[in-house]
Amino acid sequence: MDAIDKKLLNLLQKEFPLEEEPFRLIGERCGISEDEVLARVRRMKEKGVIRRIGAVFDGKKLGRASTLCAARVPEDKLQSFVHIVSAEKGVTHNYRRRHEYNVWFTVTAANTEELQALLSDVKKKTGVTDMLDMRAVRTFKIDASFDL
Repeated sequence: MDAIDKKLLNLLQKEFPLEEEPFRLIGERCGISEDEVLARVRRMKEKGVIRRIGAVFDGKKLGRASTLCAARVPEDKLQSFVHIVSAEKGVTHNYRRRHEYNVWFTVTAANTEELQALLSDVKKKTGVTDMLDMRAVRTFKIDASFDL
């Protein structure tokens, strides 16, 4: 990663322009063309340096509901459970843990009722009912950026 990549990453994280041609403007700030910006971003995405580019909204302020769930899934149901959970529209993360509650996932929905219906549906479809619904009581950190 060279100095231009680092400058690009800083701009993408902290000063992404809300303009019609944001990558052209970023290129101007870095002294490179829009095409080169896009090529560098594409390369960094392929290497896993950039996971996604997108806005972060405070769902709670928008009236949305979300939760972190932990499920105790028997080994023989694990693959099926993960497949079903991952197919749900509001699931943003789904991962296995070395814990008695061995599958954790985050889910977001339009409101509390929809969230509850989704969790009930997952229980019904998978047959896994030992699931913790751990809604946030307090937000400590909503954004992370790294000064390069």
